[in-house]
Amino acid sequence: MRFLMMHRLDERAPEAWNPSPEFIEKMGAFIQDSIDKGILITAEGVHPSEKGALVRKARGGATTATDGPFTEAKEVIGGFALVNFPDRAQAVAYAQSYADLFDEVEVEVRQVVEFDDLPS
Repeated sequence: MRFLMMHRLDERAPEAWNPSPEFIEKMGAFIQDSIDKGILITAEGVHPSEKGALVRKARGGATTATDGPFTEAKEVIGGFALVNFPDRAQAVAYAQSYADLFDEVEVEVRQVVEFDDLPS
């Protein structure tokens, strides 16, 4: 099963967009190990919210686009990974190992809908 992991961080923290060389080394080793084990499908960091936009559509309403930064949100998505595990418990355990690389982070784990999961 594929799982999407999205990590959220406080974008006001200095290290959020300027990781230390030590963090980059730890993350690089974690990613390489995950690739070697066939766990990691893809992983990417994203730029700060000031370089992004938020598109919203309320039920029955118009679609709006708001340029970042997103002042109403303290924590923003800092990156994502697509991983492969036999079950949710293993994906969550992996997310916990990933979170251990950070001083402070929140990682959401969501199973990806596969074609076979859709109703006939």
